[in-house]
Amino acid sequence: MEKNNPKVLNAWCMYDWANSVYTLTITTVIFPIYFNAVAKQPDGSDLVPFLWMMKRSAVVYTYSLSTAFLFISLLSPLLSGIADYGGTKKNFMKFFVFMGSFSCLGLFFFDANHISLGILLFIGASIGYAGSLVFYNAFLPEIATPDQYDKVSAKGFSLGYVGSVLLLLINLVVIEKPEWFGVSRENFLPVRLSFLMVGVWWLGFSLYPFAYLPDNKTQNRFERKLLWKGFQEIKKVSIELKLHPRLTSFLAAFFFYSMGFQTIMYLAGFFAAQELKLPEANLITIMLLIQLIAIGGASLFVFLSKKIGNILTLALAMVVCIVVCLVAYFITKPIQFYSIAIVIGIVMGGIQSMSRSTYTKLLPATTDHASYFSFYELTEKVGIVIGTATYAIITDITGNMRNSIFALILFFIIGLFFLIRLMQNKQYSVHQAMFSNS
Repeated sequence: MEKNNPKVLNAWCMYDWANSVYTLTITTVIFPIYFNAVAKQPDGSDLVPFLWMMKRSAVVYTYSLSTAFLFISLLSPLLSGIADYGGTKKNFMKFFVFMGSFSCLGLFFFDANHISLGILLFIGASIGYAGSLVFYNAFLPEIATPDQYDKVSAKGFSLGYVGSVLLLLINLVVIEKPEWFGVSRENFLPVRLSFLMVGVWWLGFSLYPFAYLPDNKTQNRFERKLLWKGFQEIKKVSIELKLHPRLTSFLAAFFFYSMGFQTIMYLAGFFAAQELKLPEANLITIMLLIQLIAIGGASLFVFLSKKIGNILTLALAMVVCIVVCLVAYFITKPIQFYSIAIVIGIVMGGIQSMSRSTYTKLLPATTDHASYFSFYELTEKVGIVIGTATYAIITDITGNMRNSIFALILFFIIGLFFLIRLMQNKQYSVHQAMFSNS
């Protein structure tokens, strides 16, 4: 297939536009606030049933995230191996898109009487989102040349930030002024309609990339032993990874800083609401601001990578994250949270786009893109599992979310260590060009 085809690249980037509404509306802004409201008991407590226990809503929410990403961590390597051997990346991507979008549609029925249903659908949406990204990211080296990775990756994330903000603004208008649309406020109906909107948006805009992304059909597609071939593909890639120490070193760094960074992204809203008692309207405003700032952050990191290379750019981002965590532990006023949120927005856009493009540049010449990207996604998702679970456990034991920040600092320090070790590699200067846009 011809690479750098503008129509194909634009279609690929549009999937970020399609799926990012899930991350902003469901995992970051409206759903966490709604979950808190639904979980609030008449006596003022926020204890909700979790398995055979009663736990704080923040702990249940965090464990739900951990469960979803643990499931996809176990499943995606096998699926990607099957996809590479059978040439079915787009079909698997479609499956997870349908799973995630229909789970969001189902959240319309989540209320105080159906908390368990809400948790299950939230987990299903998270699995659909994470699973689709395994196959979505694997298309990048197939449709673009290495000199375009940073630019295309950043464009995708930027479109995602714009699309997610646009839908959130629409949803907020409906939530704040439901009478304009003839919608009743009873039983949180405007909020539950926002979950419907996410499902429709996600599924609807996904049809565009599905129309242009390659099918990758191969002669092995109908092999009866496809499941066994999936295991073989994963085993082959595992062996190949040992032959590429720079790639495995980057995965080690990515693993640890994902523990910290992704936990911040998923739980910053809960922290602000519960520790700083930030009003819902203010929380929504700052989350919108973070998304808009992230657009500039992605572009800033592309600029920095041209000057100093990808690895050093990411290392500097780790230092910033460590400082942000230290400051966050001591903040007590909403205005202080606003200040660090601006910094979070800048590094959010940069780290996400730069990590994806850097990994793509480090890939060896291969056709097993889905299998290699499954390790990338596996690294990130296991990192999220450990990061969010650690955060929940520390919060559960100590009763204070602030104490969990020290674990995040440790994750960033270890990630920085691996990045520094990667820069000190004797081959770094020889392959410096691999880590820049030039």
